[in-house]
Amino acid sequence: MPGMLDRLNKVEERYEKLTRLLADPDVAQDYERVAEYAKERSDLEDIVNTYRAYKDAEQELEETKTLLADDVDPELQELAEAEIGRLEAELANLEPRLRRLLIPKDPRDAKNVIIEIRAGTGGDEAGLFAADLCRMYTRYAERQGWNTELLSEHSTGVGGFKEVVFGVQGQGAFSRFKFESGVHRVQRVPVTESSGRIHTSTATVAVLPEVNDVEVKIDPNELEIVAYGASGPGGQHMQKNATAIRITHQPSGMVVSCESERSQTQNKMRAMTILRARLYEQERQKQEAEMAAKRRSQVGSGERSEKIRTYNFPQNRVTDHRVGLTLHQLPSVLDGDFDPFVEALAAQEQVERLETWGEN
Repeated sequence: MPGMLDRLNKVEERYEKLTRLLADPDVAQDYERVAEYAKERSDLEDIVNTYRAYKDAEQELEETKTLLADDVDPELQELAEAEIGRLEAELANLEPRLRRLLIPKDPRDAKNVIIEIRAGTGGDEAGLFAADLCRMYTRYAERQGWNTELLSEHSTGVGGFKEVVFGVQGQGAFSRFKFESGVHRVQRVPVTESSGRIHTSTATVAVLPEVNDVEVKIDPNELEIVAYGASGPGGQHMQKNATAIRITHQPSGMVVSCESERSQTQNKMRAMTILRARLYEQERQKQEAEMAAKRRSQVGSGERSEKIRTYNFPQNRVTDHRVGLTLHQLPSVLDGDFDPFVEALAAQEQVERLETWGEN
């Protein structure tokens, strides 16, 4: 507890300094600094208020114990003992809350996200499952009141996707979607299967935080940009103008293409958005590896044996293998109601972060 109290004292000192800065007339003239300080102070407010409640209860407990040590009448002694019990229970509740509040937050949690879904093992059925996942995430975003935007798609021609990339804009989008990264497995009878045999297919999901050009510097001279004619649903719909864009980032060899918009400029902007997100994630993973941090891979190879979640249609079952949680509500989950998984995974992450924090 002493080490935690040192950190809490520093947090409180910073909070008080920010309060003074926001009241400074000179600072008030700089709107950017005011916004920065106000946000930081707001982020610290909950932990400071909790810490002050902890200190007040601790002080009151000491005073009550002192009173009990004096020679007091039996009635007052009984009241003091009851008060000591109440205060000790309050401190026991506040201490773990303070520990949780001190855990460093993932700085990416508030960001918008880019979600990439690719068909894995299973042919056309894998493509159809990728489309199911796309709809599931779109419906989840709608439930949260967030906006979605298609960035890129490559269909299979039978209603599925070889690959689909879309963005989700909303406060805290990454904090909810980040747990979806990995291999998703489906077990069902394909619509094309006449014998009624259950097939197992997979799709991989990668969730990337959306970043701006300030966070990721890209040298225009290192980009190879090619415009080409976007494909349509049939030959008669082929666009004669070269509106689609393919960008190759030469240092990394990363290739991004986008043809969902009618304008070459819009496709280029969207392709750059995807490229920045991928480069950001690549650099983040590289830094984590260099620091020997506990690295969790975004996606596997798409093999059936690699999975984070299984969607079993015959049993109306969805199982998340990371937390061992099973829901027999497959239709509602595929309709975007998968918050129970998100909550369980967030709780597990909090425990892991608390354990890591305790080692520092």
